[in-house]
Amino acid sequence: MIRLPLPGAACLITLGALACTTSDNPTADLIAFNGRIHTVDDSIPNATALVVSGGRVLYVGDSAGAMAFRTDETQLADLQGNTVIPGMVDAHAHLAGLGAALRNVDLVGTASYEEVIARVVERARGVPAGTWIIGRGWDQNDWPDTRFPTHAELSRAVPDHPVVLTRVDGHATLVNAAAIREANLTNGTADPSGGRIERLPDGSLSGVLVDRAMGLVGRAIPPTSAEELRASVLAAVAEANRWGLIGVHDAGVGRRVIDVYEALAAEGRYDLRNYVMISSDDSTLAHYFARGPQSALHDGRLWIRAIKISADGALGSRGAALHAPYSDEPSHSGLLLVPPERVKDVAVRALQNGFQLNVHAIGDRGNTVVLDAFEQALAEVPTQDHRFRVEHAQILTPDDIPRFAQLRVIPSMQASHQTSDMYWAERRVGPERIRGAYAWRALLNTGVVIPNGSDFPVEQVNPLISFHAAVTRQDAKNWPDGGWYPEQTMTREEALKSMTIWPAHAAFQDSLMGALSPGKYADFVVLDRDIMSVPDTAILGTRVLATYLGGRAVYQDSVWAGPANP
Repeated sequence: MIRLPLPGAACLITLGALACTTSDNPTADLIAFNGRIHTVDDSIPNATALVVSGGRVLYVGDSAGAMAFRTDETQLADLQGNTVIPGMVDAHAHLAGLGAALRNVDLVGTASYEEVIARVVERARGVPAGTWIIGRGWDQNDWPDTRFPTHAELSRAVPDHPVVLTRVDGHATLVNAAAIREANLTNGTADPSGGRIERLPDGSLSGVLVDRAMGLVGRAIPPTSAEELRASVLAAVAEANRWGLIGVHDAGVGRRVIDVYEALAAEGRYDLRNYVMISSDDSTLAHYFARGPQSALHDGRLWIRAIKISADGALGSRGAALHAPYSDEPSHSGLLLVPPERVKDVAVRALQNGFQLNVHAIGDRGNTVVLDAFEQALAEVPTQDHRFRVEHAQILTPDDIPRFAQLRVIPSMQASHQTSDMYWAERRVGPERIRGAYAWRALLNTGVVIPNGSDFPVEQVNPLISFHAAVTRQDAKNWPDGGWYPEQTMTREEALKSMTIWPAHAAFQDSLMGALSPGKYADFVVLDRDIMSVPDTAILGTRVLATYLGGRAVYQDSVWAGPANP
């Protein structure tokens, strides 16, 4: 069935393809032709050309049909046989966190604690004593000793700078003695609710703070200046565009950062479609509830109509809340970061104010608690099209898998988490619970959709890493042979939808984006190979040649000629 275009559009059939326009005399601003186009539109699944007018797709079909819209002012882009897909969207990311990661000490991929310390020492040499040194990305599971580090070696190596190093998942922090002093922490400091202070056998602080305990030091870090924040946001947007992203769902953003987004968008400097999930503290909720849901602000750059809560921690730092203890730490079952009643309360208020609620839940107990809270809230405020989401939905009990479809809750998952965690995840939860881990196929078979993402800067920005993981369940070295629990893979068609039309559905953006359909935003990516047909082993070698937002190039590779006037 052919879907109707936007109101007021005119349609015609040209050479077997559907062309729709939003005026009686349509003309083309840009014609991209001679390509292999995957539209993610079932009515026109494949094409060789598309026409852009006023930032929207005017026509999708063959090159001869596209040239019918050409004028003297039309720009032409010869795709030279390259592949085009709709602009990709990361359905769970942290844009300001990426900006900070680009500015701070990068610890991703460190193979030992010694390497972490060496990178910090290098940064310390270039800044005055007393300057806070911030870093992110360490993962003790990648080191010879997979236990949490302790601060002693770091404190000896960097005694004159407070150091705060966040674990790759963002749910644990390693701090040195100088940072401990600046935060006024002592051996008698109690664990906060929803957090854990790791301690040595003698009861002294180890230097690792888990989940809400991280805030004990975080509150002592000097705030980023307004100009630094603007610069880091712009750097993050450019980095996203470089990898073919035209949109993100930005999880847990405070008012100060949202204000920067709005200012940059109003200035025409924000080359991204950001579906913002506001942080869930009461003052932030009160402000945005009073303002009401906001959609497609500043020419479709910002949506402010969703809320983010974190119900539990992460699996790697053993903060994910489990029904039974961790298999590799029998005395511990993880952390609930907020009471279940809080999730239900915010869900009720979200429904009453027209907002979506998206809740981080990784452990099986965390997921059960969130689904229970959603069910209770929906019973109190029945709402047919709420599109509530569970962010991550990483470890699920068999009984909870069908509840997503029953409650119309969307599991927002990150395929690259599976390929990062598969080396050690089974040690955390054992051979039975692992069957409900990263269970994409089991969920898809119930009829839900799965918007895909990276959780950057937890994972790398490149969305094709998650595409590859979704269809292979293998890492970049194509390990393990045949895939890790391969019965849970997606098809390539599903994986492409998981980065395009399914995020659009999960963000109430179906009518505007997610497919190269007439009337929708002309957001598309040019790739140097066809990810829908190349061998699995060739997917990660794909190069983004250009990223277009509203028909305008926001990133062009050095080998991409781009459009030209006729």
